[in-house]
Amino acid sequence: MSKVFRRTKIIATLGPASESPEVLEKVLRAGADVVRLNFSHGTADEHRARAERVRVLARKLNRHVAILADLQGPKIRVARFKDNRKVMLEVGQKFDLDTAFPSDQGDETQVGCSYEALPRDVRKGDVLLLNDGLIVMAVDEVVGTRVKCTVTVGGVLSNHKGINKQGGGLSAPALTDKDKQDLRTAVDIGADYLAISFPRSREDMDEARRMLTELGSDMGLVAKVERAEAILEGTIEGIIEASDAIMVARGDLGVEIGDARLPHVQKRLIQLARTFNKAVITATQMMESMISNPVPTRAEVSDVANAVFDGTDAVMLSAETASGDYPDLAVKAMAQVCLEAEKYPREKSKHRLHERFERIDETVALSAMYAANHLEVRAIGALTETGSTPLWMSRISSGIPIYALTAHEKTCRRVTLFRGVYPISFNPIGILDHAVLNRAIVEEFMRRGLVDAEDTIILTKGDLMGTRGGTNAMKIATISEILAAAPDDWKAHCPACQQP
Repeated sequence: MSKVFRRTKIIATLGPASESPEVLEKVLRAGADVVRLNFSHGTADEHRARAERVRVLARKLNRHVAILADLQGPKIRVARFKDNRKVMLEVGQKFDLDTAFPSDQGDETQVGCSYEALPRDVRKGDVLLLNDGLIVMAVDEVVGTRVKCTVTVGGVLSNHKGINKQGGGLSAPALTDKDKQDLRTAVDIGADYLAISFPRSREDMDEARRMLTELGSDMGLVAKVERAEAILEGTIEGIIEASDAIMVARGDLGVEIGDARLPHVQKRLIQLARTFNKAVITATQMMESMISNPVPTRAEVSDVANAVFDGTDAVMLSAETASGDYPDLAVKAMAQVCLEAEKYPREKSKHRLHERFERIDETVALSAMYAANHLEVRAIGALTETGSTPLWMSRISSGIPIYALTAHEKTCRRVTLFRGVYPISFNPIGILDHAVLNRAIVEEFMRRGLVDAEDTIILTKGDLMGTRGGTNAMKIATISEILAAAPDDWKAHCPACQQP
């Protein structure tokens, strides 16, 4: 028997194309593990309704699906043009950005800007990139509220297109007033993860953590790495340490550092996140052609596969599922690419092999994975309260499925982001005999068709059930040995097994 599970997780962004129950169900059936609510668009009520539809459908499909709430952040944009028209900017043309200019009167020579600090953040010689880098301007001088520029790469500019500074350096705070209100909405709807856009340092992530704590929430924090200054040595490590996961947000990051640097930076960020025992998401334009086409390009297939080879926990679809014509097909295509890429053998992991451990539970988790990689093991079962043990396990490269056994629905949803980890609702409370507990776990595995009698498995758990950070034991045995070790009346000692 050999069940093949996709290890790399898929995040699907919800939007007009995927919010109906019928299409959303297709997206989930196609393989979406996490859904993203993009707070750059839509109202609080719309996000609340989408979250509820996800929860209802997840229950219907007997699935655990996490919700990622993605804050807009300080998106720096031009204002609007007169009569909402588009303007064509030519190379060599003079064009001004003015924070005091009327917000709806832009023309071929000037346009307003919503970011009041722009004149203070730039100086002569700086390079500004508009509309995701498709238009490039050199700053000639700054006069009061007006930034005078010369167009060096021309193109069509329209309302509300973004502005980036090459090399970074714009001082906008990561959490705007809108973000702080949206954070409260995310807590209210019970999101599992919160993504912070444009963090400059760990202090931005610490501020978000303080706000969540004050609201009584312990949802996971995701740092979207999209500023040039965020990837500086010393800064990126602090951001990762202060987060539960990072997102390699290749859109704005590519604009600020240059697309040519992106592949190397992506590999570095994925490796750093895994080194710090944090999850990592690779995002932006992964299958962009599927917004209007039913199949991806070969370049997109290679892009997704390379992220899998790099060791990313998850790959993300944005407009492909939010506003595209083929949302469920995009998820199916991505799932197929991930499965094929995962067949490629990876070098055996040396994660923390030469380091000293400070925690017993982490030591047990990593020891289990090294044992599994050097022994023919069918599955790993980790009894967990918070999901930390399976997260640590998943940092070590392995094709062996890790099952997170937990009584907490919140933990089940949280681990859906972790590479190679699969949640199982399992309540060990009241089982005092460890032989009975092992038998109950194995019976659950067998009921799901995950193991056979001759298979060897590894189980990790703690002496005291229901205790955070209490994992202190690892058991390696065959299924038949575990079945034989339990008393004949084992079900009488297993409260969970007596439930109808």
